[in-house]
Amino acid sequence: MSLRTLTPPTRYALSTALLLSLAACGGGGSSGGGFLPVASGGTGAAAGTTGTTGTTNTPSDTGAGSDTGTPAGATLSGIAATGAAFAGAKITVVDQRGITVCDTVTDAKGAYACTLPAATKAPLVVIATRDDQTLYSTTASATGGNVNVTPLTTVIVSRLSPDGDPASLVGAIATNPGAVTETTVKAQVAELIAALKPLLTLIGDAVDPISGAFSADGSGHDRLLDSIAVSVRPDGAAANIEITVKAVPDASDGAPLSISFRSDATLPVLPPAVATAELVPSGASLNIAALFARMEQCFALPLNERVGGTVDPKNANARIGTADDVLAAACRTLFVGDNPGTFLNNGAKVGRNASNQGAFAGMFRNGATGLKVDRGQLSYFRPNGDLVLSYRTVDTAGGVQNQSIVARNVDGTLKLIGNGYSYSVSVLPTVQDRDFLYAPASSYLNVSYDVSIPSAQFKGTSPLVQALVTAPDKSIYTYKVGSGNANLVVDRPNGTSANTSLLRIAAGYRNAARGGHPSASEPNAFFLPQLSDDDLRKLPEQGVFTVELKFEDGSSVTQTHRTTTRVPTIAEARLRKMADLTPAMRAELIAEVPGPQGMVFDAPQPNEPSVVDFSANGDTDAWTVPAGAPAPVALTIFGKSANGISYEDRTDVAGSARKAKVYCTAASDLDDHCTKPGDFELFNAGTTLTLFQLSATDALGVLNLKGFATYMPVQ
Repeated sequence: MSLRTLTPPTRYALSTALLLSLAACGGGGSSGGGFLPVASGGTGAAAGTTGTTGTTNTPSDTGAGSDTGTPAGATLSGIAATGAAFAGAKITVVDQRGITVCDTVTDAKGAYACTLPAATKAPLVVIATRDDQTLYSTTASATGGNVNVTPLTTVIVSRLSPDGDPASLVGAIATNPGAVTETTVKAQVAELIAALKPLLTLIGDAVDPISGAFSADGSGHDRLLDSIAVSVRPDGAAANIEITVKAVPDASDGAPLSISFRSDATLPVLPPAVATAELVPSGASLNIAALFARMEQCFALPLNERVGGTVDPKNANARIGTADDVLAAACRTLFVGDNPGTFLNNGAKVGRNASNQGAFAGMFRNGATGLKVDRGQLSYFRPNGDLVLSYRTVDTAGGVQNQSIVARNVDGTLKLIGNGYSYSVSVLPTVQDRDFLYAPASSYLNVSYDVSIPSAQFKGTSPLVQALVTAPDKSIYTYKVGSGNANLVVDRPNGTSANTSLLRIAAGYRNAARGGHPSASEPNAFFLPQLSDDDLRKLPEQGVFTVELKFEDGSSVTQTHRTTTRVPTIAEARLRKMADLTPAMRAELIAEVPGPQGMVFDAPQPNEPSVVDFSANGDTDAWTVPAGAPAPVALTIFGKSANGISYEDRTDVAGSARKAKVYCTAASDLDDHCTKPGDFELFNAGTTLTLFQLSATDALGVLNLKGFATYMPVQ
C-alpha cells in the first residue's frame, strides 16, 4: 500500500450502476431520550406449482438407509420465493448425517427438483442461497414430495433450531433427529398460520407454507409472500423475528402493521387492522419483474438509439442531455405518461450534465449499455399507493448495486415516477465495525442510522442554514454543512460539530467478554444515549424520519423517509459477515507504524498525482469478501489536514473489486487537505489518514461500514 503513485487519477465512478441515481428512501436518528419508536407495525404473501431438474451428489456414506426407507427415484421439489421467484439460487439439501444429498439451482420461476439417493436419512434441511440472502426449509421425510423454501419456512426452521439460527438446524438434527418430526413441523406450521390468520383470511390463502403447491406468480400464497417482509436475526441465544405487512399506510409517518417475537417464544397474532388493510394486488411480483425487464430492454439498446443530446467533449462515449433527449420508446415508456420529464428523485431529473450528474445518467453513457436489472421486490407503499421497490443492477464490468426506486401503477402497468423530492436525502440503518489495526482489543461495533444529506446540492441556492432531523421517537437532531465533509454532519448537544452523519444508538466491543463501553476507547466519538439490545429489538422495521431543510432566505422544505429494516442489535451485529482485509494487506498496514494520529502524508512532488493506492504489495488484493457478505461498492478515507480540518475522500468500486485508489478532492473552500499546483489535486504535507472504510449495502437495506483505523485508541 502506498500513499503516492504516478498513475493519473480517474474522476469518473467505476460502477455504471451508480450513475443511475435512483435511491428513494433512507433512515436516521434522535437526540434526547432514547430513540425508541412511538409506534410499530406488519406482513403479506401468494400461490402456484413446481418443476425443474437438478444434479445430485451421491453421499460417500452408503451404509444405513433413511429412517423412512427412501424409495428408488424419490424426488424432492418445491418453490423458492420471497414473493418474487428466488431465481438462480443454489439449493442444498442436507440429511440427518450431515451429507449433501441434493445440490441444484432454481430456475427462473424459483422451482427446483432433485432425485434423492437411496441412502438419504431423514430429517432433511433445505437451503436456498443467493448472494447475501439465504432461505431455509425442512422436512421430516426422505420419501420426496414438495418442500418450499420461503421467508415463512425460514421462520419455522428458526423456531425448530436450538439457538434460533436457521443454519444451526443442520448440526442439531445430527445429534437430535427428534427436533424435526412430522409432529414438530406441523405444530410450528399451525402456530405460524394462527399468527397470520387475519392476513390469510384477507388474501384467501390456505396453502401449507412448506408442503403446499404454489407458483411464484403473485397470486394466492405468492401474494401472501409479496405482502410481507420477514426478518430472522440470530443473536447467539435465539433469533429476533419480525413479520411486517406491506400495506398502504394512512399517512407518511403511519406505523406499519407487524408482529415481533423471539424464536423461542409464543407467536403473537397480527393486529386486527390487517383485516381491512390495502395490500398489493394479485400478480404484483410479475408486474414488478416486468418493469425491470423493460428497464433492461432500454439499456440493451445502443447509446445512439437510447438518447440524443450532444457528445461530451471530455468523454466521446457519453452524451450530455435532458429528458427531452431520450429517444427510444423502450426508454420513454418506462416513465409515467411515457415522459421521462415526469421523473424527479432526490432533486435529480432524467438527464446527464458535464459533471456526469442526473437521474438515469447511465442512460447517456455507453458504459451502461447491457446493464442487467433484476431481483425486484416491493419494499413498502407510500400513502398515495405508489410503490417503493428494491432491485439490483449488474453492469458489464461486474459492478453490482442494490438500489430502490418509486413506481406508480398506471392501469395495471408499473411506471417510474421517482420520490418527487427536491433534495437528496437517505436514511440507512447502519452497522459500523471499527477495526483498530494497532490495538485489536479495542475494536468495536456500533449500530446507527446514517442520515446522508450531500452538501454539494446546496451550492448555488439560498445558503442552507441547517437540517432538522426528527427520529421515530420524535427526538430532533440538527445537521449542518461541515468544512471538509461530503455530507451534512450532526451537532452535539452543546452545538459543536460531531463531524459525522451517523446517529450511533448502541455500541459494544467486538469481543463480547470485554466490559465497558467503546466510548472509553474513543472519547471524542459521538454517541447518543445508548440503547440496550432489548430496546433495539423494539424498534420497528419501518422507522419514519422527517427531514426539514431550512434556508437563509427563510424558506424550508420538509421530506419524510421510511427505512425498510431496523438496525441490528449488537449481538446480531457480532454475527454479521462483512468484508475484511487480506492477511497481506493487514500485515502491510501494521508494518507502516504510523503516529498516534494516523498515517501522515509527506510533501507532494511537483506534477505528480497524489493518491492512496489501497492494494497489497505486488498490486494484489487489499480486501476479501466472505460467502454471505455484501461486496463493498466504495472505499472512503478519512483524516485531517495539517490545520485540523476534517476531510473524507471516496472512490466507487465494482462489487467484484478487491483493491482501489483514492484521490484527493477538496469538498469546500475551507477544505485545505489538498493543494492544486498543476492539473490535479495533491494531498498537502502533514495531512493525516486515520481510517480506511469499505461500504456495502446488503439486500435488506442495511449499510455495512467496515473501517480500519490507523490511529491509536485510548488504552
